[in-house]
Amino acid sequence: MLELENVHVSLRGFPILRGVSLEVPEGRIIGLVGRNGAGKTTTLRAIMGLVPVRSGSIRFERADLTRLPAHRRASLGIGYVPEDRRLIGPLTVEENLLLPAWAIGMRDAPDRLRWIYRLMPEVEELAGRRAAQLSGGQQKLVALARALMPGARLLLLDEPFEGLAPAMALRMGEILRDLQLKGMAILIAESDLHRVSALAARIYTIERGEIQATGEGE
Repeated sequence: MLELENVHVSLRGFPILRGVSLEVPEGRIIGLVGRNGAGKTTTLRAIMGLVPVRSGSIRFERADLTRLPAHRRASLGIGYVPEDRRLIGPLTVEENLLLPAWAIGMRDAPDRLRWIYRLMPEVEELAGRRAAQLSGGQQKLVALARALMPGARLLLLDEPFEGLAPAMALRMGEILRDLQLKGMAILIAESDLHRVSALAARIYTIERGEIQATGEGE
């Protein structure tokens, strides 16, 4: 589904990623684990086209994404949940969910929204509330739901479990497992190995912008 090969990224002349290679197969959850500043977020942003790739390649379903503009990647079925959620506070939950659909002109947005509500009924209960009124855990779920609007094939999540209460973290894990069983490819970047080890089939450990180890999940 997704393959990074020898990806190098430099920001302001400083090397951030130094030859990152990894694979995310269809119907699998893959973990990318490392300390803050190790290169996890930059890896996800490179996949989404939000930072330029200096060398190497990023392929999605065998199509080369490396030079594809960021706004065209979402239309390929890729969803991204940033660590800071980036919801628009004055808008309602449902308006936040529909923003990606409006941006890329999704014709099946109503059907996709109904599918998301069936998957995450707790989000439908929040549909009319403004995003700024939600708790941090609720905002995490809404950010996930928003990423699922365009993200029908591949889902990228940056620290999805950070700061969640145990019950909310368990629910997040249930949703991700359900998506995996539906055939979605999922890449989770986390600083804490224990948060992702029970979900991931494979775990890549990244340090100083390099993949240092690869192991199996629990």
